[in-house]
Amino acid sequence: MKKRMSLLLAIMLLTISVLAACSGGTAEEPNQGDEGTQQETPNTNEGENTEEPPAEGEDESQGYFEAEDPAANPDTAKNRTDTLIVGMTSPKGVFNPYFWQTAYDKYVVNTVFDTLLEVSGDGTYTESLAESVEVSEDGLTYTYKLKPDVKYSDGTPVTMNDYLFAMKIMLDPKYDGESDMMSLNIVGADEYKNGDATEISGIKVIDDLTVEVTVTEATAVTRDYLGDVALLPESYYGKDFKKGDMDSLKAMHDKPVGSGPYVMTKFSPGQEVVFEANENYFKGAPKIKNLVYKTTTEETRLPMLQSGEIDMDMITVSEDNVEEVKMMGFIDLNIFPTNGYGYVAFNHNLEKFQDQKVRQALMYGLNRAEIVESIYGIYANPLNIPESSVSWAYTDEDVEAYEFDPEKAKALLEEAGWAAGADGTLEKDGEKFTIDFSATADNPVVEALLPIMTANYQDLGIEIKAETLDFNAIMDKKDQGNFEMFFAAWGLTPDPDNTVYITDGAQNDTGYSNETVDKLMKEGKMNLDGPEARAGIYKQMYQEMNKDLPNLFLYQRRDGWAINSRVNGLDITAYKDFPFSLYQAELEQ
Repeated sequence: MKKRMSLLLAIMLLTISVLAACSGGTAEEPNQGDEGTQQETPNTNEGENTEEPPAEGEDESQGYFEAEDPAANPDTAKNRTDTLIVGMTSPKGVFNPYFWQTAYDKYVVNTVFDTLLEVSGDGTYTESLAESVEVSEDGLTYTYKLKPDVKYSDGTPVTMNDYLFAMKIMLDPKYDGESDMMSLNIVGADEYKNGDATEISGIKVIDDLTVEVTVTEATAVTRDYLGDVALLPESYYGKDFKKGDMDSLKAMHDKPVGSGPYVMTKFSPGQEVVFEANENYFKGAPKIKNLVYKTTTEETRLPMLQSGEIDMDMITVSEDNVEEVKMMGFIDLNIFPTNGYGYVAFNHNLEKFQDQKVRQALMYGLNRAEIVESIYGIYANPLNIPESSVSWAYTDEDVEAYEFDPEKAKALLEEAGWAAGADGTLEKDGEKFTIDFSATADNPVVEALLPIMTANYQDLGIEIKAETLDFNAIMDKKDQGNFEMFFAAWGLTPDPDNTVYITDGAQNDTGYSNETVDKLMKEGKMNLDGPEARAGIYKQMYQEMNKDLPNLFLYQRRDGWAINSRVNGLDITAYKDFPFSLYQAELEQ
């Protein structure tokens, strides 16, 4: 078909890769996404589907569904011949590849900056800025060769001195982003970060186009981890930078300069981010001259798609929303399993959440199936480990399903020493069992989750106290450790290696610690015998986390991109976000 996107349904990856530390997110780079801003409670209409059967390899819950009536496109969209408008939740404005926190900031980062290697649609990594990568026989030396004549949007050449500058940022003693370059054991990294060294001895710039990185231990992820480092111009970002001081970099978060397909020209918080095509982009100038990321909400995104005010947005994949989008006639719909999961976080620094039996009780005592059904219908399922079913590392073997069981939950709480007080609320050592829940405003997931959670836990003798905040405010509370529970989501990368659940890990913001998890995560990372051998190690790790419950794992849902049928050339999968193919997108005239 003229513009079918690569659709990744469920793949057993045969190569090892990881989204770089510069991203800071899930399996090394979990995007801490505002998952809940994109959900709405659906109606269930089983047996009423009158649509044509899905294409081969698809089913009613996933697939690429082309618009049935492109001619119905509104004039508002058709008259916009040189501008693509993408709807999304408002970014925070942290447009730096080493400091971003939300998926929406990451969209901007991936639009403005390039990396040596980039993810492909199937989750493997391929060369982007890099012309080639060489790995020594012992796996300890990595040589990256840069493509020649690549320039930043300000006209300065991209060189491997910028790679060294990037590594100095992420290994700085005051670096407080979520990247974890120390975990790669680069020679000289410890002396630079924790000592007086002014250079990183294991990183040698051979010439403007060549850098050599030496490590003390080979891992399964080193090549891709080191290669997925975004380059930014030292001539711009390094003017006032000094080792031990991040302030000059942070002052430039909303003024990014990179070598990517688009140049950011304006950021209006809460409204839009505006870009112009980078005419000197090394893969070829983008075919669409202007690009806008316009702020939408759950209430506005479908009407704005209908009116043509925006060209595309990630919608909540619920039965109601899917039906509404298809009825518009001129919208293509790409639905695929999310490489990520929704969860409720515990603050493990609080004593009441440090007891495994309490965490298990909260899992058994929450009717997750009802929550998932009420929001997504057929487009999601409860999940019991922190891994997506699209991953080669996923397992459900010897994994407890935590079916809703209030009586089992009550028994576990009693074993943990909690007993009902005079008013029926559980008490222990003079403390009542209450939970302060940070609830995202205008968040359909939370709107469905909170009433069910409140009622379920009230039945257990636990009182939920909800505070409503916007998503970015909740992320700020998370960063400060000033929370008890909140709902969010991790977006995952192809490799299961990450620091989210590692003791004192760079991405561990909840205080979780488990020696067995630490040990198995390290073993999985250090194993060089391929995915099958590594999967066996991660299976043990996930079985341990399924028992120990660092979070309340809620669900894996479907992602759904609604895209105006006049937009061609995008390639979006569970692993590949839309910014990576923006340069090749076109608008039908």
